[in-house]
Amino acid sequence: MKKLRTLGGFVAAAALTLTTSACGIGGLGSTDPRSADPVGPVPELRPDQQVSIVFESYNFGQAGAWTDTFNELIGEFQRQHPNIKVTAQKPQGNSPNPVSDTVSSVQNQMMAGSPPDVAQLGFSELDFTINQLRAKPLDDLVGREAVQANFDGPRHSYDKSARVLGDLGGKTYGVPFVFSTPVLYYNATLFQQAGLDPAKPPATWAEVERAALAVKAATGKDGAYADCLTKAAKDWCFQSMVRSNGGRVLSADRKTLTFADPASVDVVRMAQQMVATGATPVLSQQQGYEGFGRGEMGMILESSALQSKFEKAAQGKWDLRAAPMPGFDGKATVPTNSGASLFVLSDDPAKQRASWELIKFLTSPEAYEKISSKIGYLPLRTGLLDDPEGLKAWADQNPLLRPNIEQLARMEPWVSMPGVNYQQIRDGMMAAVEKSVYQGADPAATLRTAQEQASSLLPKG
Repeated sequence: MKKLRTLGGFVAAAALTLTTSACGIGGLGSTDPRSADPVGPVPELRPDQQVSIVFESYNFGQAGAWTDTFNELIGEFQRQHPNIKVTAQKPQGNSPNPVSDTVSSVQNQMMAGSPPDVAQLGFSELDFTINQLRAKPLDDLVGREAVQANFDGPRHSYDKSARVLGDLGGKTYGVPFVFSTPVLYYNATLFQQAGLDPAKPPATWAEVERAALAVKAATGKDGAYADCLTKAAKDWCFQSMVRSNGGRVLSADRKTLTFADPASVDVVRMAQQMVATGATPVLSQQQGYEGFGRGEMGMILESSALQSKFEKAAQGKWDLRAAPMPGFDGKATVPTNSGASLFVLSDDPAKQRASWELIKFLTSPEAYEKISSKIGYLPLRTGLLDDPEGLKAWADQNPLLRPNIEQLARMEPWVSMPGVNYQQIRDGMMAAVEKSVYQGADPAATLRTAQEQASSLLPKG
């Protein structure tokens, strides 16, 4: 399959190019969060105290609504905080999608002695961000009460499932910023043409396969694609499929890889069968979501990061609808989250305080009103969706939001792989999944071999 180009913070990106070893990366530190440099409470800024900070976010590397919206937000923040100057930048690197460059960009700037002061980094990199990139524990930086007060207000509190996604070892390091759960988007026009009831979308993978084959037989279009099964997709959505089948890719104590267990093998075998029957086309990640956007596919399991793209593509051409992610017969689904948190990386107390002020602003109700309505990201202050002075009018006109909101009650965190070799572990797992699903390799043997190889990369002791 061709090399992929992905869109948005929630759509997974290709692996970063990092040189790793069991003893750390470039001398940046150990894998034990307790060994992090201590930080103390930082003082408030004086009104006349001028501070300049650098904010690095992959949103500034995405054309259109992403960059425009975040430039607008930074401009508003500086109007409200005239003593804080924010230099906004995208991650440094040559990848077509800046999401791919986030960690390596920060790492390279750290080695040069000038990392960004505050950065948007993915949940998949949480362990590495804390233990190697030295994200500061916010509980120590500004006080646990201040961190929780930001989650609790103003106006609307964070959804309870979201507020702990940037935690590790009992402390909050990152403020969750944007995320999605897996959503089944479907082409109701193709459903009607295939004799299917668009008001009753598939609820299980068996039903997805039957509906996909019906669409293909009646229309000649592709059936269904799950953007969860390639190396470029990372593993957020694959983890959700595995959890929904009763398994895990990593043990609860984070010491043992379990992605070759029967629950995972069954998920991969099911997906492989859908390819074999013709229900799922053999496409790259980019080909999959672009094909759905053109109206050439019945269904796609995808992040809401692409919702606005799908809406724009479907407008006036075909009927776009959304449903919760499918499950396995007799089992409740367990959605996991995609997305990213905001982290403070600076060692300078004034810049740390200014960075915290920026984080509070970017996760405020006012910011989420713009981020959600203009980009389509889920507002983590979900009460905004019922607030007439917030996002209620917008939410009422956007029924595609509902599956995402409904799934929050069952959501579990996207688990980051431990240690400095987290990327090799994750990518090895997903390469095995991709090889099995799209190239016909034996799922049990392929996953077992990948797990054996990856196990040697786990932290020792």
